[in-house]
Amino acid sequence: MAVVLIVEDEPLLGRNMKTFLNRQGFAAEHAETVAEGMRLYQTLQPDLVIVDHNLPDGTGLTLIETIRTTDRWTKLVMITAHGGVELAVAAMKAGADDYLTKPVSLSEMSLLAGRLLQQSRLEDTLSFYKTRERELSGVERIVGTSPGILELKRKIRSLTAAEGKASPDGSEAGPPVLILGETGTGKELVARALHFDGPRASQPFIAVNCAALPEQLIESELFGHERGAFTGATEKKVGLFQAADGGTLFLDEIGELPLAQQGKLLKAIEDRIVRPVGSVRDRPVNVRFVAATNAAIEERALHGEFRSDLLYRLNTITAEIPPLRQRGEDVLTIAETLALEFERRYGRAHLSFTSAARQAMLRHSWPGNIRELRNVIEQAALMCARDQIDVADLNLRDVPALMERSPAAKGPQGSAPNSDDGTLAETERAMIIGALRQHNGNVSLAARTLGISRDTLRYRMDKHSLRRDYYT
Repeated sequence: MAVVLIVEDEPLLGRNMKTFLNRQGFAAEHAETVAEGMRLYQTLQPDLVIVDHNLPDGTGLTLIETIRTTDRWTKLVMITAHGGVELAVAAMKAGADDYLTKPVSLSEMSLLAGRLLQQSRLEDTLSFYKTRERELSGVERIVGTSPGILELKRKIRSLTAAEGKASPDGSEAGPPVLILGETGTGKELVARALHFDGPRASQPFIAVNCAALPEQLIESELFGHERGAFTGATEKKVGLFQAADGGTLFLDEIGELPLAQQGKLLKAIEDRIVRPVGSVRDRPVNVRFVAATNAAIEERALHGEFRSDLLYRLNTITAEIPPLRQRGEDVLTIAETLALEFERRYGRAHLSFTSAARQAMLRHSWPGNIRELRNVIEQAALMCARDQIDVADLNLRDVPALMERSPAAKGPQGSAPNSDDGTLAETERAMIIGALRQHNGNVSLAARTLGISRDTLRYRMDKHSLRRDYYT
């Protein structure tokens, strides 16, 4: 039940206002002086204060100013005499949210109270989610002490510190950042750290997965559209660029953006203007751009699959996230952090890992990186019958072996062995070399020929010390 404090020196009017609001479902209290009003405000911590201007020991304007210096959440309403426009303006400048004119209409007062309190609830909800988002972001949320992660954290801290010095209020956008890393390595976590540890932390952080946008709607989603711009556009829509104005726009999977939209994105980044679909007017935007990809984007640019000018614009600063298999005992640290999270979520007792489970996690290749690790630990937390998670509870799955045959080929790293005579590892190496030579080192096409993902092929190439440029 919302609490309303009425500060009104006319006893009859004050009592009528209190009685009416109580009947409307509010918990209303009445004071007749500034001093009594301030005492009740400190005791009740009301959601709404309705205050008259002329009071026996001071003015309502003074009371509003006093409350607002330490409290920006409580809704404040000033009661003014009929036609008191100047006082109403002064009250709004002092921090009042609205005003009522005498003679006060009780029904109008009730409607105003309901509207302001609904607004207050929405603001509280928004504040809660903003606070939670900020707490779940930042460089300290990046778990690990391996050399690659320490270097990544150092780069983030250096960049956000430099941006804070250059533009303490965040009015100037920092340079674009391109985050590189395999699927599941935590690219969005890095993007959030760049935003929430920087001077724009209080502004919007908008994340969009370019690969998930329908091709025919990409331009509308990014730049917005006017009513009637195309079939089905029944109302005006604000695009993600405008939604992120003043803050950060994170473009995940940027490598999947079609070429046609890449040129428009480049113009938006360089000129800091967007034109909604169906509009004849450009709109300025003040957005900091962070992009991420798990694709070999430089390779795509070389083959004309990605605009090189957009690549050069995006990778002003590059941050590379090492895959989990290269992070050593970070795997165990992250696993313990996740276990603690799932303890709280699912009401489990203290979860720990057996020595065998820890060794199994260190040996596993983690092709899905942290996303795979998270799924493994969550499943174990849900399904294991004991407080200790063992190897069987982890249910680890190895990367599928390459089963398809590919013509053997020779490269500068030596001849490919005959698959009938060699070991499984030699056969796998021969298949990879053959596919790379067949497609002149194009990893994407080679992976397609082998029937595996690009990430899996890159992992296998690392394992066999193979480089694509040997076969171009």
